[in-house]
Amino acid sequence: MQENGCANIYISMQKLLYRLLISVGFGFIYLTSHSQTRDSLLQDATLQNCVQYALKHYPLIQQALLDEQITEHEIKSKLASWFPQINLSANYQNYFQPPSAYFGGVTVPSGTYNTSTISLSGTQNIFNRDALLASKSANDVRKQIRQTTVSDKIDLAVNVSKFFYDVLLTQKQIDLLDEDIVRLERSLKDSYNQYLDGIVDKTDYKRATISLNNSKAQKKIYIELLKAKLANLKLQMGYPAEGNLQLQYDSAQMEKETLIDTTQTVNYDSRIEFQLLLTKKKLQQANLQYNKWSYLPTVSAFGSYNPNYFNSEFSKLYNNNYPYSYAGLQLSFPIFQGTKRIHDIKVAELQVSRVDWDIQSAKNNISAQYTQALATYKGYLNDYFALKENVELAKDVYNTLELQYRSGVKAYLDVITAETDLRTAQSNYTNALYQVLSSKLDVQKALGTVQY
Repeated sequence: MQENGCANIYISMQKLLYRLLISVGFGFIYLTSHSQTRDSLLQDATLQNCVQYALKHYPLIQQALLDEQITEHEIKSKLASWFPQINLSANYQNYFQPPSAYFGGVTVPSGTYNTSTISLSGTQNIFNRDALLASKSANDVRKQIRQTTVSDKIDLAVNVSKFFYDVLLTQKQIDLLDEDIVRLERSLKDSYNQYLDGIVDKTDYKRATISLNNSKAQKKIYIELLKAKLANLKLQMGYPAEGNLQLQYDSAQMEKETLIDTTQTVNYDSRIEFQLLLTKKKLQQANLQYNKWSYLPTVSAFGSYNPNYFNSEFSKLYNNNYPYSYAGLQLSFPIFQGTKRIHDIKVAELQVSRVDWDIQSAKNNISAQYTQALATYKGYLNDYFALKENVELAKDVYNTLELQYRSGVKAYLDVITAETDLRTAQSNYTNALYQVLSSKLDVQKALGTVQY
């Protein structure tokens, strides 16, 4: 009985230890996955942090970075043509009937039943236009793919910033409606009390009720709209859809950032699109030179070492070696190919000319973009300053009329009108602020000065 008891205790201890190990394992998995999820979320979602997050997580940017690596390996693959190309081949052959040769009217066997050959050969390019093109254009190809990545990053930074401002605008509209609802609730209470006291009729508090209900309904619309705009911002950032994203911003700092130097002039070289065209022209010029090289010969060196083994008995096949080896130079010179080379060169020349026109068109477009972006920015900036003053005026009018209504001097309709004017002024001012910030981004993009 004692032995059975000890055995039962031992089995119970095993089960307990097993369960403990399973619990620790699941706990570790949970903590690891929870930590990874937490690390993938932003704790301080400022505009700069949102842009930086997008640059690390947005799929298009990650694909662009992979394209850079792919291009680098493609370049190295083409440059490998300058290295010696060494090959090894081997074969074994068994004759069921060995070959024969005819000499002086007599047929005699000319081979053995078993033969084996090993060949070690190598070639070295001395002049090859394909390899030469790869060498001449390698740096420009690298530059082109990196400039493409920069272009994608600039577009992403601008898009994320605009979506960021759009979300803030909606949040601010909700905040304004909250303030409006507080004012209307107070106004409703005042008008209802005055109705009970017999000072005014019931139309005043009914108007207040209508205005309050309208503001609450509008707030509900903005709350739903905010969800959609947050989803769009997360999409642009490559942010987890289920992740929490609380935007952080400094209103005073944002107001300071509305200004930009409007005396700047366009510098085409600052635009990444223009830089890409200049790189494209260099590659087209390299392609033109490549086609001109088609009149030059291709030169390469070659060599080979070939051990040979012959024997009628397989077991003795590799006893004796009869090697041969050689080395030499090969020159291949295309003498006549119809008129193919002439037309290829002409096509390459026309492609260079076409890029020149692309460059000229880009200059015109950049100038037009800057002019339009600057005009839009100045218009929104003027509205911003005017509407900022309107907010203060509307607040003063509303506060004065509200006091006069409480004193029985003004009709409630005047208060409702003043409250509507105040809400409109605040809404217009908020819209103007974010329109200025968004249009400023367009000016910076046109100037090629977007920071990311």
